[in-house]
Amino acid sequence: MGDEPENAHALWVLAHPRGDSLNATLRDVGVARLRADGWSVDVADLYVEGFDPILVDEGGDDVRAEQRRLLAADLVVLQFPLWWYGPPAMLKGWIDRVFERGFAYDVPDPATGRNRKYGDGGLAGRRALAVVTAGDRANSISPRGISGDVEDLFWPLLHGTFWYTGMEALAPQLITDVHGIDADGARRLAQELAERLGTVGTEAPIPYLPMTDEYYDHSIALHPHVAAGLAGGPAHRHREEGPCHAGPRRA
Repeated sequence: MGDEPENAHALWVLAHPRGDSLNATLRDVGVARLRADGWSVDVADLYVEGFDPILVDEGGDDVRAEQRRLLAADLVVLQFPLWWYGPPAMLKGWIDRVFERGFAYDVPDPATGRNRKYGDGGLAGRRALAVVTAGDRANSISPRGISGDVEDLFWPLLHGTFWYTGMEALAPQLITDVHGIDADGARRLAQELAERLGTVGTEAPIPYLPMTDEYYDHSIALHPHVAAGLAGGPAHRHREEGPCHAGPRRA
């Protein structure tokens, strides 16, 4: 058994168009591991379910159904291939439509009247994990790599989506060098993901700073004495913790 919370429930969202892909294999193994550890798991395969990612008007029965799935989850897993340095339009559209104002963000705190965000929002009390496949080599996604550092690459999702809406962001499970992977390689990667999921309920999240007066001024910039000399993502984390490390990165 893993270290799952009691009666834990996960929502696993997959955004990949092919059912015979490495992503589908990783999904199957990951979901099986969670269930073996006592989690109940709701799988949302956005392509199979035919989710409409195009935002025209807010709301709709399909959006309300997805919001109920989110609210039921203790853990939210977003799994996708990295396309043009971001998620597929299917997943981006799911986020755009489902993470509505008044539901995931701009939820007022009745005590202060302020909108809850960055560590406190409509999805507070949940943790979120991104499982991402990429064709890039591991070294190309690094501080000196041509594709940039992991934290920079995933900042909009980890900090700007997960943390913004109140979810604890876990370090992403980034799987690189996936082009031409053979069956043995796929099995190894699936096993690495399964091992990671064994502690997903208790592993330490990325220690982002909450948006409070202690850290941020009225312009929502860090006070000069907070993380002095640092910029970018590292400036917005508690200093006693280490950097944002991805999971296994080579295929």
